[in-house]
Amino acid sequence: MISALNRLVDQVERHLGEELDLGRLAGELGTTEYHLRRMFSSLAGMPLSEYVRRRRMTVAAADVVRGENDLLDIAVRHGYGSSEAFGRAFRAVHGAGPGDVRRDGGPLRTQPQLRFRLTVEGSIPMDTRLVDRPAFRLAGHAARVPLIHQGVNPHIQEHIAALPPEEHVRLKGLSDTEPAGLLQVSDDVDPDATEGSELTYLHGVALDQDTPVPDGLDAIEVAAGMWAVFRTSGPHPQALQTTWAATATEWFPSNPWRLRTGPSIVAVLDRTADFSTATCELWLPVEPA
Repeated sequence: MISALNRLVDQVERHLGEELDLGRLAGELGTTEYHLRRMFSSLAGMPLSEYVRRRRMTVAAADVVRGENDLLDIAVRHGYGSSEAFGRAFRAVHGAGPGDVRRDGGPLRTQPQLRFRLTVEGSIPMDTRLVDRPAFRLAGHAARVPLIHQGVNPHIQEHIAALPPEEHVRLKGLSDTEPAGLLQVSDDVDPDATEGSELTYLHGVALDQDTPVPDGLDAIEVAAGMWAVFRTSGPHPQALQTTWAATATEWFPSNPWRLRTGPSIVAVLDRTADFSTATCELWLPVEPA
């Protein structure tokens, strides 16, 4: 995976002024666009699209400062159809328009070319199991919420708090297949995992494929396939979020599996009354790399 990401960075650099055919490149690298985007954003700390934009504007800034071409020529060279679109992108990265930078020589914010390296970590073993599951469905109460990387998501908290206590009991009683119990489900996540982008959050349970979904509940159909299940325990949600990040930095680069499209699922196995600590299982859909 590290090699694939570095080849991706090289391709970005060779084609900064063009639209990158990520699907074709992923195929050449023996992976999928979905997995490549998810791993890039997890390890780089930014979506691939944002990295491309920053690199384009870093290189474009040199052309602007040199002053050898007019701004429209520079815009077209770097993949923009108009000087206005180029100016908006330039200002978003550098904090000033190209005309101001040409006159004043700055300010400029440089995005260095990324290089991924595998560092020796993993001193704490990850408690993981692989599960081959037939198709099943998830049923519960769904809402569209923004993605938040760190800390408690207040939009999810508000969604769950709006459910009456007896509804949690009813849902738990409906569970009839693994993952067991009440589940926290994230679906339709932006492959770039851009903070603030919307996802579908479902508070519910797993049902056998043949179990009908009760009236009034939302449903997500889940395809058959393999799942990597990571067990985590400690302060909540910090321990869970740390494990989630470690799947990208440690587990996937070290194992012959990649993410496939599908929901991610958190099953809470045990918790304190105030939910300050918890033991959870993180279920991620995977396929052979």
